[in-house]
Amino acid sequence: MICVLSGGTGTPKFLQGLKELVDEMAVIVNTAEDVWVSGNKICPDVDSVIYAMAEIIDDKKWWGIKGDTFFTHKRLEELGFKEPMMIGDLDRATHILRSEMLRDGYSLTEATRILKSRFRIKAEVLPMCEEEVSTMVLTDKGVMHFQEFWVKYKGELEVLDVVFEGIESAKATKEVLNALDECKGIIIGPSNPITSIMPIISVRGIKERLLKKKVIAISPIIGNKPVSGPAAKLMKAKGYEVSPLGVAEVYKDFLDLLVVDDADKKLECRDDFEIVAFSTLMKNKGDAVKLASFVLNLI
Repeated sequence: MICVLSGGTGTPKFLQGLKELVDEMAVIVNTAEDVWVSGNKICPDVDSVIYAMAEIIDDKKWWGIKGDTFFTHKRLEELGFKEPMMIGDLDRATHILRSEMLRDGYSLTEATRILKSRFRIKAEVLPMCEEEVSTMVLTDKGVMHFQEFWVKYKGELEVLDVVFEGIESAKATKEVLNALDECKGIIIGPSNPITSIMPIISVRGIKERLLKKKVIAISPIIGNKPVSGPAAKLMKAKGYEVSPLGVAEVYKDFLDLLVVDDADKKLECRDDFEIVAFSTLMKNKGDAVKLASFVLNLI
């Protein structure tokens, strides 16, 4: 079995390729960007993983469902209620089902397992923890949830710091720990190192498991620019260089091998981890399969 640590966008792209090559896989997903909207719990990264592996994700935005409509969202606006996020009708059904299960006493792990099964996904999709953790961004306009920073302000504000509220109480579930114990290797996908992966590795019990396994990370930074999203300013705010080596610094306690893009192939290997180059830009599923095959061979 292979374990993958995932946030949104980059890693779900990678998973579309990996699922074609691996029968047994567990995806441990960031939940620090979760938020309640209109009475329903939204799990953006979990849902992106599910939708990508089910081949129904909107692959222009890399969130939500392809071809979704927004009648409910627009009707709410007409009635004078403005949602902080634009939620599609099909996507909303996922959130409603999850929230009803949570209200009925299911854990987030149990609800996620049921949801991914309904989408006919064989791989395990595991929330990083059951406790509420929130990524809060300190900006020049004050402290706000990551979703407000990204959705309302489009990531354009100056970032001074990023903190994870509730992380001190968060502990890995037995399902997450079992997956990490039983896997042959761990892949950290090309998601945002700060807001997608840092919360996962900060959950109590996870880093200790990573120290015992071969860990391969795929850099979401090419040169000094992220492939997508606000990773650059978030890395700067946390004191990391915006580069593949800056990504490696985030993971330095347990990293064995860093996969960088061919554009960065001249980077020199370090004493504490190895660097290998491959084409990491995934413009289509074929690219994702090639990258996944390369990474699997490293394991």
